[in-house]
Amino acid sequence: MAALIEAARGADYPAEIALVISNVRDAPGLARAASFKIPTKLIEHRAFGKDREGFERALDCELAAHGVELVCLAGFMRRLTPWFVRRWEGRLLNIHPSLLPAFKGLHTHSRALAEAARLHGASVHFVTEGVDEGPVIAQSAVPVLPGDTEEVLAARVLDVEGPLYVASLRFVASGEARLESGRVTFGQ
Repeated sequence: MAALIEAARGADYPAEIALVISNVRDAPGLARAASFKIPTKLIEHRAFGKDREGFERALDCELAAHGVELVCLAGFMRRLTPWFVRRWEGRLLNIHPSLLPAFKGLHTHSRALAEAARLHGASVHFVTEGVDEGPVIAQSAVPVLPGDTEEVLAARVLDVEGPLYVASLRFVASGEARLESGRVTFGQ
């Protein structure tokens, strides 16, 4: 999120950060966004109990109220319902700490180490109904080095995530990349 905020401050960047929403009260992103005078909103999912779609309808109302056209998930650790995914199809991006389709879901760094992967990295993809199954917009790879720990590998991946998300959002916001018939297409 911080990388996207910084990039969007540039006059030539094709997107602006209109709103930062979290479902966690003490999420650091809320304070960081507020420090840049970006509107923030807390929508606690627990208030909706098991009504996942109710939470997402509240989320959708806030997005609409702020004129949001693209949603970039960053550290949002909830599976979205088909209703929300379909509503935002082609306009909903996520960053994931692996070279998809490898290591979908959680604990990607420890899994990469356990499987002796030689490359690891990050992927930005369009969100679909399956967990980390959406078409990949862009990826950035890092080597897995001898002696790497989960923390060291995670830090190396984190170093490439910001620039990767900035570039991917640029592709989508400018219309250079889009979701068509379940695939990413490039070109104006």
